[in-house]
Amino acid sequence: MSELHKFVFDGLPVRGILVRLTDPWTEMLRRRASNSQSGAYPLPVQNLLGELLAAAALMQSNIKFDGALVVQVHGDGPVKLLVAEVQPDLSMRATATVTGVIEVDATLSSMVNQSNRGRCAITLDPKNRFPGQQPYQGVVPLFGDRGEKLERLSAVLEHYMLQSEQLDTCMLLAANGQVAAGLLVQRLPVQGAGNLAGATRANEGDIGRDEDYKRIALLASTVQKDELLSLDTDTLLRRLFWQEPLTRFAREANGPVPRFVCSCSRDKVGAMIVGLGAPEADSIIAEQGQIEVGCEFCGLQYRFDPIDAAQLFRAPAQTPVASRNPQ
Repeated sequence: MSELHKFVFDGLPVRGILVRLTDPWTEMLRRRASNSQSGAYPLPVQNLLGELLAAAALMQSNIKFDGALVVQVHGDGPVKLLVAEVQPDLSMRATATVTGVIEVDATLSSMVNQSNRGRCAITLDPKNRFPGQQPYQGVVPLFGDRGEKLERLSAVLEHYMLQSEQLDTCMLLAANGQVAAGLLVQRLPVQGAGNLAGATRANEGDIGRDEDYKRIALLASTVQKDELLSLDTDTLLRRLFWQEPLTRFAREANGPVPRFVCSCSRDKVGAMIVGLGAPEADSIIAEQGQIEVGCEFCGLQYRFDPIDAAQLFRAPAQTPVASRNPQ
């Protein structure tokens, strides 16, 4: 089961979040792999997208915001775009656009930042916008302060969090074909509450100076990827912070649980086919034997054979009483 845990270090201005995504992540990979046109993601892209999804879940859980958090990486290499979207209820989806060959040992820069023009954008899109209100968006490059290419997605997002919240942040990410996981440790502001929308920038002079945070961040940075992916929460936290008293917050009885959700559906695809018109649909059927449409986001394919397509254009009054077997 997917899980997300929040905790604080007792008496210290440091908080943490641990997320481990299983079902939603494997469902995304299953849908992409089942797409006969695109096929499965290359392994380096798969792992990078999993890290992006885990990071988006951490960031959404770290703020009080009623709206979608979307993290996008715009690349200048064979991977043109990676997107992870997480709603306040932790429903999520992710996708990647690959246009070139991905080597088995591809790095972050070789995939999305070959010419140092790659960018990472974080968007907060309010659920109920006021008239004229625009989503908040922050953008950071995929290179450091000296122009050096960054090879860890976590380093890019740590830089963003420092710019946005003015708070020291340590983020560890890992992913494979079964799990996407992340650990976030962040220095709390003494006054106010930082947030991704930039409403508060408290204690800017304390950046990098809090010894408690630095100690805990150093401990967190010792975690290995296989530990982050495989160890249960109690074991992992105890192994990393065994000398640091911490309090974990219990999940509310009806609290959100990470899960996969995509807005595509067979009905929506059917409406799109109707919009094409019967002559165009008949032409596709005649040429290909069926109409096949893949969701551009999740990759799931919807297929309509000649009978399915004919029923789309049948007037409601003509719909047979006995429906076809849904399979």
